[in-house]
Parts: sequence; C-alpha cells; structure tokens
Amino acid sequence: MTESDRTPHQGSAAEEPVYADRVYRSVPSVIAGVMMLAVAAWLIVDAVVSGSGATPWVALAAAPVFAFPVIAYTLRPVVRANDRRLVVRNPLRTIVAPWSTVEGLKAGYSVELFASGRKFQVWAIPVSIRQRKKATRRATRATAEGDPALRSPARPGKAPRTPRPDQLDPTRAWSDAVVGALQEQAERNAHKPSAGGELQATWCWWVIAPTLAGLVALVSVIAAT
Repeated sequence: MTESDRTPHQGSAAEEPVYADRVYRSVPSVIAGVMMLAVAAWLIVDAVVSGSGATPWVALAAAPVFAFPVIAYTLRPVVRANDRRLVVRNPLRTIVAPWSTVEGLKAGYSVELFASGRKFQVWAIPVSIRQRKKATRRATRATAEGDPALRSPARPGKAPRTPRPDQLDPTRAWSDAVVGALQEQAERNAHKPSAGGELQATWCWWVIAPTLAGLVALVSVIAAT
C-alpha cells in the first residue's frame, strides 16, 4: 500500500541527508480504476466499430465524461512527503503544504489535513473500519503473547530485527499508520528553514475541462438525435 524511497541525494548543503519522497496511495483504488477504464474502452470501441446511426457519436462524446472522472477518483489521488513539504493530490485539486503550514492530520471516518487554518480531505488514504478492527485484534494478540509485533520475524539463530523509523506500524490500520507517520514527519520538520513557504491549493483543470466539454458534447448529440 505504500512506497518508501529513502535514497539520499548527494551534494546537499544541509547537515542532514535529503531523501526522496515517500509515496502513499490506495492500491485497490488504482486496480479498480484500471479495470473500469479497460472495460469502458472495450465498450466504446465496440460501439464505434459496430454501432449504427448516432451510437458511435454518443459513445465518443461519453468517453471523456466517464474516463476523466474515473482517472481523477481512482488513479490520480496520491500523497507525497519529503523533508520540505507535503503534497496531497486529490481528484480535483492539488494541495502543496510546506511543513511549517501543517497544523495536523486526523484519521476519523476519513483522513483530513489541517493547514494554514484550512481543512482538506485526503482522498489517497481511505479509512477502513474493518482494517482498524483487524489491527486492534492483532495488537491485542501481540501484547498478550508478549510478542514485539513491531519487529520483523526472526530467522533461525538470529534475533528479530527492529524496523527502520520510516516503516509503518504493523499493529495499526494502514490509514492510521500513515497518518501517524506523516504527523511525526510534520513535527520533525516544521521548524526547518527549508520547510517554510505558503500553502498552495490549485484546481486540476485537465480533468475538469475535458469532462465538462464531453458533457456538453454528449447532451448536444443526444438532443440532435
């Protein structure tokens, strides 16, 4: 569910190494989006090739109305975090928040980002109540067995390995673990000079404009038939 690229960039002027972005996104959402686009593409091509009358034109006009929202809500959402800023890419907006502007993150029924006095939903990190229940049972079992579940399984004749600080807590649901990791990163980097700046929230017009244009075209084609 996560990617963590921790390769330091050489030649940095900072005393601490600068690492590549940590990337968080929902893999099931991406898989669902790819499958939906594949099915839609097959149906549209079939309608264009085999359809008669206005059917091919309706299919072509409907393509952007369906494809761009699917891309926006399944493939586009992602969270990227480095030592300077947090980037939240939602379906229709991109939020770039330097750590100095981040006031906190909260995982309730959804994940929310609080920055510069504003609140944003974080689409890339869906909350699963089922995962939370499973994580609670796993943590309870680990505590009862005296098993430090935060460690990797031991190999024969070797002691268990302690996970790196950037690894997510395996005893918590994925969304809660990601929020915890981001919160720690915000607290650690908030006062760094390189983490300063202003919050930026921009609309994703390459999704909005084609969708609206396709909708207008679809209505026009249907009205003309």
